[in-house]
Amino acid sequence: MNKFNVLHYVLILSGIILFGSVSIWLSGCGVYSFSGSGTNAKTIVIEEFYNNTDLGPANLAQTFTNQLKDYMIQNTSLSVVQTNGELQLEGIVTDFRVTQIAPTASGDPSRIDAAASSRLTIYVKVTYVNSLDPSMSFKDKTFSFFRDFSNDLNLTDIQDALIRQIFDQIILDIFNATIANW
Repeated sequence: MNKFNVLHYVLILSGIILFGSVSIWLSGCGVYSFSGSGTNAKTIVIEEFYNNTDLGPANLAQTFTNQLKDYMIQNTSLSVVQTNGELQLEGIVTDFRVTQIAPTASGDPSRIDAAASSRLTIYVKVTYVNSLDPSMSFKDKTFSFFRDFSNDLNLTDIQDALIRQIFDQIILDIFNATIANW
C-alpha cells in the first residue's frame, strides 16, 4: 500500500467514527430521536375529528382522522390507544373553502371576466394535551393549508387528491407543533 491508500482508509475510518459518535450522542441525549419525536411519551389518543364545514365532503373529518393516525403510527414510536394516552389530540375540521384566484380579462366588455385558477383551503382546529409536560399543551390552535388548481379542471375530479395533499401538510404542521416540539 502506498501512503495515499493509507490516507484514504484513515479518512474513511475517521468519518465512520465521527458519524457513529454523533449518532450515539444525538440518540443518547433523550431529546432527539431519528424518528423526529421530541417527547418521552409512549401512547397517544387521537379522538375522531368532527366535520363542521359547510361545503366539504361528508367524510372529510374521518379521512383526516385516519390520515393523522396513519402518520403517527408510521413516523413515531407512539402507540395509538383508545383511552388514557399520555398525549391526546382532538379537533374539528372548521372550513373547506374554494376561492377564485388569478383573474383573467376576457377582452370582451359583454363577457364576464373569469378566474384562471381557484384555491382550495382547509382549516383544522386542534386541541393537544401533553400529560407529561402540560406547558406544551394547547387548545383550539388552527392549522390550515391550500392547493391551487386550474379552472380548466373539474373540482370533483381532483378533490380527493387535493384534500390528501392539503392534509399531508396540515398533519406535518400538527406533528411539528406537538410531538416534534418545533
